[in-house]
Amino acid sequence: MKVIVLGSGTSHGIPVVGCSCPVCASNESKDKRMRSSVYIEGADGERVLIDAGPEFRLQALRAGISGLDAIFLTHSHADHIHGLDDVRPLSWEKPLPIYGSEQTIAEMTERFSYVFDATAQQGGGKPRLSPQAVNGPVHTGGLTFTPVPVKHGVLDIFGWEAAENGKSFLYLTDTSAIPPSSLERLQASGGTGRRVIIIGGLRVRPHETHFTFKEALNAAIGLGAKEVYLTHLCHEHFHAEIDIFCQQFMESQRSLGKNLEGVVIHPAWDGLEVNL
Repeated sequence: MKVIVLGSGTSHGIPVVGCSCPVCASNESKDKRMRSSVYIEGADGERVLIDAGPEFRLQALRAGISGLDAIFLTHSHADHIHGLDDVRPLSWEKPLPIYGSEQTIAEMTERFSYVFDATAQQGGGKPRLSPQAVNGPVHTGGLTFTPVPVKHGVLDIFGWEAAENGKSFLYLTDTSAIPPSSLERLQASGGTGRRVIIIGGLRVRPHETHFTFKEALNAAIGLGAKEVYLTHLCHEHFHAEIDIFCQQFMESQRSLGKNLEGVVIHPAWDGLEVNL
């Protein structure tokens, strides 16, 4: 299984429109952050997208995405679904199944009513999507995707765990808390198979609806990850600055006697590839 980070930025992307702060003005490529999304390729050629943000067309061209077998949604905020129209060329041969919670699917179908309205003008001007509300595992070829209920402020949204051949990858974006029921299931099913977690950590300062860097890293380490990448990053921090924070976090954990042998943590960046 290969995971490609299509975007690692928060809802406004980096650089922010109209902003001239040092991060937005940075020439460092890893400080350029499109809206958060990941693309997954399975061992048997499965091609899966988690979320489709407003830059999906640009992200797909950069990553060389030529087809999709399924789309999984975390929630229906604009920065996670407003690129769905751009899957049109990838849905000409057959409708794309698109999975999410009942609320997410309902809001998505309302937002993109022209796609699902039988009375709307027909033709090639809309994607062919097959929405399916789920609350349990979904199989796409040899990949199994399991929804992980988490909190995004007061909202109930999904993270997704993708499993293949005894290994799994956990994607938790826009998370502010992991409910006890989800923690118990993840801790019970984790073992040595969950090597990689990509988790939302907005910034150092607290936020009502997102983990801070420290909260995100504590959560990921607690779930037994060997590789942790922070995503959904805002423009308050350079990539290099976040990387330093991650290494200082590791040192602080070791000073508390925690065994982090073999664990690596970094900020994600657009175009990052992780192979499991």
